Amino acid sequence: MSVALIILTYFAYVFIVVMYSVKLIKIARMPVHLRWELYPIASETESKYGSSYYGDVEQWKKNRRKTVLKGIFYLLKENFWFGEYFRRNRWYWLVLLPWHIGFILIIAFHILCFFGAIVIIAGVPVSAQSTFILGRTFYYLILLTGVISFISGAFGSIGLLIKRLIDKDLRAFATPQNYFNYLFTLAVFASGLYAWHFVDPTLSGYREFWKGLVTLSPVPIDSATATHIILFALFLIYLPFTRSLHYITKFFAYLWVRWDDKPNLKGSKIERNVKEWLNKPVSWSAEHIKADGKKSWVDLTTEKKSDEKEA
Repeated sequence: MSVALIILTYFAYVFIVVMYSVKLIKIARMPVHLRWELYPIASETESKYGSSYYGDVEQWKKNRRKTVLKGIFYLLKENFWFGEYFRRNRWYWLVLLPWHIGFILIIAFHILCFFGAIVIIAGVPVSAQSTFILGRTFYYLILLTGVISFISGAFGSIGLLIKRLIDKDLRAFATPQNYFNYLFTLAVFASGLYAWHFVDPTLSGYREFWKGLVTLSPVPIDSATATHIILFALFLIYLPFTRSLHYITKFFAYLWVRWDDKPNLKGSKIERNVKEWLNKPVSWSAEHIKADGKKSWVDLTTEKKSDEKEA
């Protein structure tokens, strides 16, 4: 079982990295987006007052000042607080936030287990009684992130499942995959919670497993811990086929769509990209777009329509 767990865990992490990389590369290669150009935006130095660089005369000739830290702080706040949900639907936010916090912390928990294993291999005991500050720090970080993620994630999974079932507005937009996701994540969090509460209160089994994972030396672990490791590995393999990529694509949405207001100057990269995509053939058609797979966007937008009357 230990060898199988190591193989499954390695495969799960390699698989999710490869799949996410493929999806992100595909997104990065997509055509130039349509900008929102709604102000204020977080990166503007005076965004509090609704400023826009468009208000400056000959703005494209000026060096525009932006505050990157404000944008980063805003994105982090959105990912850890979900303020929009809090303002619009607080009961939904009450279960959605713990679910996402549990998801984020369980990833952090396994990452900390990996680095904790590195520390152990380096000769630093990771325990509450460790004579090294680093060892005690890793012990408490692993314990806190693990326990909080198990409790928070399980609570959020149950809450979201119930909320989707009893709220007719949410139920109308729910898919079978939504319910499966809640049940799957509940199994992942609940298995970790069970292993910690009933079998391994110090989570030492996880540290030993990761030590064996790094050194390729399988170690025996209890069945409860093994169950959680298996479920989490399967969860990682399943994630690329869900909407979970929005944790990353949210940054694209804000930086490339909501906040992107670089001027399209002559000879710029934006102009080159726009020209490239305008000259690509249109592969679909509709009443207002008579494409045959050969005409480009330039052709379709400049040709004279047969039903147009002469002026």
